[in-house]
Amino acid sequence: MSFIATPEFLHFPQALPLQSGASIRDYTLAYETYGSLNAERSNAVLVCHALNASHHVAGVYAGQDKSEGWWDNMIGPGKPVDTNRFFVIGINNLGSCFGSTGPMHTNPDTGQVYGADFPVVTVEDWVNAQARLLDRLGVQQLAAVLGGSLGGMQALSWTLQYPDRVRHAVVVASAPNLNAENIAFNEVARRAIVTDPDFHGGHFYQHGVVPKRGLRIARMIGHITYLSDDVMNAKFGRQLREGLNLKYSTQDIEFQIESYLRYQGDKFSEYFDANTYLLITRALDYFDPARAFGGDLSQALARATAQFLLVSFSTDWRFSPQRSREIVKALLDNRRDVSYAEIDAPHGHDAFLLDDARYMGLISAYFDRIAKEFA
Repeated sequence: MSFIATPEFLHFPQALPLQSGASIRDYTLAYETYGSLNAERSNAVLVCHALNASHHVAGVYAGQDKSEGWWDNMIGPGKPVDTNRFFVIGINNLGSCFGSTGPMHTNPDTGQVYGADFPVVTVEDWVNAQARLLDRLGVQQLAAVLGGSLGGMQALSWTLQYPDRVRHAVVVASAPNLNAENIAFNEVARRAIVTDPDFHGGHFYQHGVVPKRGLRIARMIGHITYLSDDVMNAKFGRQLREGLNLKYSTQDIEFQIESYLRYQGDKFSEYFDANTYLLITRALDYFDPARAFGGDLSQALARATAQFLLVSFSTDWRFSPQRSREIVKALLDNRRDVSYAEIDAPHGHDAFLLDDARYMGLISAYFDRIAKEFA
């Protein structure tokens, strides 16, 4: 049974310096909290979100059907991250389109909608913004930071940017950087958006249009990478939409997988912001903590002092188990406390969001261990 969640907002008038050399001021961060902060302020867990998610991590909104948080199976009373014991915080990242200041908001320096002029943000920038919000909530140290995919990159970055503020890091289905194939997928998706005639160089708001065609294609490309070949074949195979009747058309939908992808693309184009998609995929591309160390990940992770749990999934080819093992090796090179699990699951990258009993049991056991530190 889900609980009622309530979004909250904090305004930050002071400028936040960004990795690019730019800065952003007078910005707002949307967030939600679940559970209660204990007297020692030692039970806080930050959950970092992936590309198309938000601060709405768990619970439901009052009076809204189908409004469950994106990780509601993981977080809540009696769930693996038990809000009867932990104070859980979800924060919507800068540049998103779900409540925090983003490209569709007004630039205080110009009085105009940011659009394409919204500054490029990085994983490190998001972590710095999250740290400011935690300061305002009175949370100086996190019992854990938890994230999957791009959220896992943020969790890893927390241990490097603020090593003294993180006791545990749980990094799920993630990587220390994107490989060339992943960057290529992101670039093709971005090209689909920026070449849409309705994009208008990122200032489509002024024209009263949305580059839905580009967003649809971007989502279709992304969705293919989230699923495994096994899942696609089991769910759709070569099933035709109209039985055995072929239309012999290059334009019509023939196969069930085509229908599914178009449905996902249509749905996405109705709620996601095109400039946000460009910003977040570029943040994914840029993340590479080893860059400043000549590509040596072991050197890069020497700053981390947290204890780690890393989880990967056997059929995840977008963030393969090999990428998690790179992080594990680098941490072991530095004699850090690290646990690692590779779960044999058929669901591809999306497995980190699903109810695999072994996965849920693992996370539950790890957070039981964390809870004993402040019991």
